[in-house]
Amino acid sequence: MGPLPILILLVGSGTDTPPPPDNPAVVTTEEPAPITGIGRLEWAVQSTIGPASLWTGVISSTWGTVFNKPREYGESFDGFAKRYGLRLSGVGTSNVMEAGLGAFWGEDPRYHRAEEESTGGRFKHAIKMTVMANRADGSIAPAYARFVAIAGGNALSDTWRPDSEKTVGNTILRIGEGFGGRLLANVWDEFWPSMKNHMFGNHH
Repeated sequence: MGPLPILILLVGSGTDTPPPPDNPAVVTTEEPAPITGIGRLEWAVQSTIGPASLWTGVISSTWGTVFNKPREYGESFDGFAKRYGLRLSGVGTSNVMEAGLGAFWGEDPRYHRAEEESTGGRFKHAIKMTVMANRADGSIAPAYARFVAIAGGNALSDTWRPDSEKTVGNTILRIGEGFGGRLLANVWDEFWPSMKNHMFGNHH
């Protein structure tokens, strides 16, 4: 059974508490409401095809095209499109796995901001929550579903990647990049709302 059917089967799991009305990938309350099954699905979709992910894909695919990696795709626009699709499929697989498997441990894949902390404390929080996750009982524990999803998703993606990227070294590198990407996403989610309010205020 693939990751998407797993998530669909689990979409009814969780509590009856409605998900937050804003970005389902980020929660700002000190005591976040437990995530619902629908909330997990929304998080997986937002984290895969949300603006931040899509723009990251543009940058990543452009970089890969300039340096022709993987070399099988060439340096043309067609190569860019293939790289973009390759990254999207890998990210989507990992996010669906994390959202689905997290239901077994009661893990919340969303990032919860630490607005009351100092700047340094907020940055440390972003680093910590790269490898940790909130649980349904209010505790914080290792993000086991994330470990499995990033490692397993990258290993699984070897089945459709070009031959030059199917090496053990490349797989390990992509796993590291997966956690690095999560850290950058956490830092962005932690500080961008505050920066946006400071620059633009509450004007619409």
